[in-house]
Amino acid sequence: MRRERVLALLERVADGSLDAAAALDHLALEPVESLPFASIDHHRALRQGQPEVILAQGKTTDQVVAIAERISARGDGFLATRADRAAREALVARFPSGRVNDLGRTVSLAPDGPPPAAGRGTVLVVTAGTGDLPVAEEAAETLRSFGDAVARVTDVGVAGIHRLLERRHELVAASVLIVVAGMDGALPSVVGGLVRTPVIAVPTSVGYGASFGGVAALLTMLNSCAAGVTVVNIDNGFGAAVAASRINHG
Repeated sequence: MRRERVLALLERVADGSLDAAAALDHLALEPVESLPFASIDHHRALRQGQPEVILAQGKTTDQVVAIAERISARGDGFLATRADRAAREALVARFPSGRVNDLGRTVSLAPDGPPPAAGRGTVLVVTAGTGDLPVAEEAAETLRSFGDAVARVTDVGVAGIHRLLERRHELVAASVLIVVAGMDGALPSVVGGLVRTPVIAVPTSVGYGASFGGVAALLTMLNSCAAGVTVVNIDNGFGAAVAASRINHG
């Protein structure tokens, strides 16, 4: 249950349009719903500000759809990440109003009632190369489902640093930056040296053999000489978005 829905419920009690007993019935729904293959945490948004998200990777299509049905039944909508084509098609068939991002491998459904609270500014997702876009789009769609305003700057890696410098006004205007890069992973350090806002670096597995599936980029980012750069796991656009959203809503 999203915090916005609970607040709306309490406001209805306060203005007399809903009696306290009916509100209590809404709130008394079991916080954890057990399925044979999953335990769904319906009250996560109350504790953490963000609802449970479905990681479709490793689940069958039927399991993904069943979890989405139970979350959406509470009016909270849903976000499914790392959904393969079969899962995306099944979710859209079940929820025709769902939003699909094939590149980011996500499917989302808007919640009932009031939308998620907007953050205080725009989160800018910056990619070094076009090959980093799947991870960047996962981050962007996650932010969007949490109510954050999102903007993108794409293909501005250090191989042509003039492309980045031409967009500097967008970098400094953002409230949080997510910088996604594979190969040598140098872009977050450059961005971190240009702005005063938080920078969340996401290494990707894009690169040739010596990139070791993103380990080289990860180590570069962890050893950044730019102050204030934090780093998430390889290809973890979702984790970067959660951190950025919490900063943006803080």
